[in-house]
Amino acid sequence: MTAHTETTGSEIETSNPKNQTTDIILRIIAVFLLLFVFLVGVKVLGGSFKLMGGGFAKGLLNVTSNPLLGLFSGMFATVLIQSSSVTTSLVVGLVASGTLPLGGAIPMIMGANLGTSVTNTLVSLGYIKNQAHFRDAFAAATIHDFFNILTVLVLLPIELATGFLEKSASYLAALLYGSSSSMSFKSPIKAAIKPFAGGVKSLVIDILGLSGSMAGIIMAIISAGLIFFALSMIVKTMKVLVESNKSGIIENLLAKNGYVAIGFGTLLTIAVQSSSITTSLLVPMAGAGVLSLRAILPVTIGANIGTTTTALLASLTGNVAGLSIALVHFLFNVLGMMIWYVNPKLREVPLRLCESLAGLTYKNRMAGVAYIVGVFFLFPFLFTVL
Repeated sequence: MTAHTETTGSEIETSNPKNQTTDIILRIIAVFLLLFVFLVGVKVLGGSFKLMGGGFAKGLLNVTSNPLLGLFSGMFATVLIQSSSVTTSLVVGLVASGTLPLGGAIPMIMGANLGTSVTNTLVSLGYIKNQAHFRDAFAAATIHDFFNILTVLVLLPIELATGFLEKSASYLAALLYGSSSSMSFKSPIKAAIKPFAGGVKSLVIDILGLSGSMAGIIMAIISAGLIFFALSMIVKTMKVLVESNKSGIIENLLAKNGYVAIGFGTLLTIAVQSSSITTSLLVPMAGAGVLSLRAILPVTIGANIGTTTTALLASLTGNVAGLSIALVHFLFNVLGMMIWYVNPKLREVPLRLCESLAGLTYKNRMAGVAYIVGVFFLFPFLFTVL
């Protein structure tokens, strides 16, 4: 009887909800820290491109003669520098200075929205060794891709035919600009990442004495190491959540009300000033079975809306034109939500598409790699450069 009592007590202690919740919280904190390492690697990668290619990304944004060229140049620039906030801020600055016409900048903003989803898609590669988990992580990552792609497919033709976004944003900017005051916001996450990335750059340039393309190559290798380490550790950290069947707590938190989840994604992204951080956190949760695709979609939409605040805040120190293009970014994402989320039937479209693509990766994992390379690197590069 004594042995039975001890066993029962042990089981009660193991299944203590407080212990489960604490463990989940600690693992989420660990994932945030690993994502921090991942983003340091991404930041170093962006710096390596600058050393290797000078102002290549910025130069891409000067092409405005063709809407599709503007779309892909905005996308490719964002993929290279790994930040839609940087791309949109550059575009806001160019429009505010009169270098770039508002109409020509709109496809670039749409392209930046497409390019920013590459980060969370890269995170899904951390699960490539496990076929089933890779399928789930890849599906979660490509929700962001397909939501943005579908929104562009609807709104870009409408914009080219009617100028709806340009006219709406210009009208709102004229109303808002008179009452706006100079405001600025510095992301604490980006401020924290900067010295670590700067330390890597200082190591390569000042200590190792390298410069130019060679320095860029070494920085790219270091960034690849940081990214690989972060991704592999994220997988190990999240794996236990499936084995201990604790997924219900987080699932219920985000899945009860989709609009609450949109608000959560928006506020989290505003706080960290990076949609990549928000969406990249969701991918390992999906790969570990903690979150379903239907719980992830609204958070992703919220992250899209939240990331527009960077350009909006930056534009308030400029002029009406700069505020107009920032409002285009905001309206684009809000309209995307209204088109692809409000209607339950249309909501299924991006979910079905990402599930179908994930099904292909389940049969052949290299299909996922080919998708990432083709969509985010090869196709926009060939279209933009050639």
